[in-house]
Amino acid sequence: MIELLLNPAVWIAFLTLTALELVLGIDNIIFISILVDRLPREKQELARRIGLFLAMFMRIGLLLVLSWIVGLTTPVFTVFGQDITGRDLILISGGLFLIWKSTGEVHQLLEGEEGNSLRKGAATFAGVIAQIMVIDLVFSLDSIITAVGMVSEVTVMIAAVVASVALMVMFAASIGHFVSNHPTIKMLALSFLVVVGVVLIADGFGHHVPKGYIYFAMAFAVGVEMLNIRMRKKSVKPVELREPYVRERA
Repeated sequence: MIELLLNPAVWIAFLTLTALELVLGIDNIIFISILVDRLPREKQELARRIGLFLAMFMRIGLLLVLSWIVGLTTPVFTVFGQDITGRDLILISGGLFLIWKSTGEVHQLLEGEEGNSLRKGAATFAGVIAQIMVIDLVFSLDSIITAVGMVSEVTVMIAAVVASVALMVMFAASIGHFVSNHPTIKMLALSFLVVVGVVLIADGFGHHVPKGYIYFAMAFAVGVEMLNIRMRKKSVKPVELREPYVRERA
């Protein structure tokens, strides 16, 4: 352990992997924020923290069973000449789930206040946590495969996962409130989650799309929308309040 702490290469790998885990966790944070928004406000923070900690424990558990992850690359069956592995099945199922949930949320947003009230009334704490667990599994698998490809020491991987989740917990609430308070940002996030779902399905069928393209497009679109929000705030002029003046006639 002391040798690892004194090795500069280990620290570089730790910081790099932590940064990558944060980038890969952005879509997970957005999805959790959208799901917990369906709960009453007093339960949202608890559900958000539980979701992130479940993601951390799930990633650590997957790291401790690396042999099982390696076995997921073994073909299970073939479809139209394409070998489908256990990992592919998880990615395809997760992509379909992500598209289904995102399009459902878009539909609820388009229904307006009535749809939002019905949605929050139907949401349960256990149901939201169960959906978070499903999507955590998909994003955790993608994250762990990246970690295994970068670092050989399991201890460094676990430390990077814990550090990244700790940073996510610090910023998840502010990100969630921002997404919840800005409907256009929320619609944009849901649109990108649909794109991420399509990318997961494509990856499951052997067509890998670099995540860097997706994250760059997301950052660019969010940057443009931030400029639009700022412009809309400046265009709203304060209404002048005028006291009624009644001239009494003598």
